[in-house]
Order: sequence, then structure tokens, then C-alpha cells
Amino acid sequence: MVEVERRRRWMSVLATAAPDSLETFRQRLDPRPAYDFLRRPETGLVMVRGRAGGTGMRFNLGEIPVTRCSIRLDDGTVGHAYVGGRDARHAELAALFDALLQSDGRRADIEARLIEPLAAFRQARRQAAAARSAPTRVEFFTMVRGEE
Repeated sequence: MVEVERRRRWMSVLATAAPDSLETFRQRLDPRPAYDFLRRPETGLVMVRGRAGGTGMRFNLGEIPVTRCSIRLDDGTVGHAYVGGRDARHAELAALFDALLQSDGRRADIEARLIEPLAAFRQARRQAAAARSAPTRVEFFTMVRGEE
């Protein structure tokens, strides 16, 4: 179960990372991994659903484009990726790194040099957005009248 959570985390980080940062890291890999496409990057629409109040009944919010890709490394390891938007190269790179991270020999290095910095950047970006919106937060409360 721990492996599933680790993979879920790195796939999330890769899917939300800037494609340029993934490309830069790929260019630094030595040796560069060879791979074949199991599924070339393709874009489709996915329905986004929400819940009223976060816990209420589900409703369809709308559709967003998602690009998916699957690759196989020369050693047989398979990597998959789904990224929001239409960037085929982003999906390809995310699938490549998913496959590389499944290899015990490369995982620690890639996690330390790519995943952790990207996760820290994502967290800092979220905190900055929360700080910008915090002054606009409105707290509602109800006063009870003293009538008998």
C-alpha cells in the first residue's frame, strides 16, 4: 500500500509540474533512457464533477481536456500519465518519469532531484495563493436575540 501512495504522489507532482522543468531534467539524464510508445499521447475530454458544499449531491461541473500517454522502457517497465490540458510532450515526459521512478536503481535520485523540488514548489505556490485570498475571507455568524 505504501508503494501505491508513493506512486500516486509522484504521478500527481509530474502531472502538475511545468513541462519545461521535466524537459530540463530529462536532458540531464545520463544515459538517456530508450523507450517505445504503448499509447502515443492523445487528448480527450473528461467530465469534472463536484459536490454541493463538498459533501452534498454530485453534479457535473463541465468537461476539461486531458492528455494521456503510456510508454515502455527497454527493460520492460511501463509508465503511464494523465495530464490536464493538451500538451502531448508533458504527458510523454510524465509517463517516462513514472516508468523511471518504478526502478529501484533510479528512484532515490529522481525523487531527490526532481520530485521533491517540484513538490516543494507546488506547495509554495498553493500557500502563496491561499495568502493572497485570505484577506477576502468572510466569516458569517448568527446572533441570538434575547427575546423570551
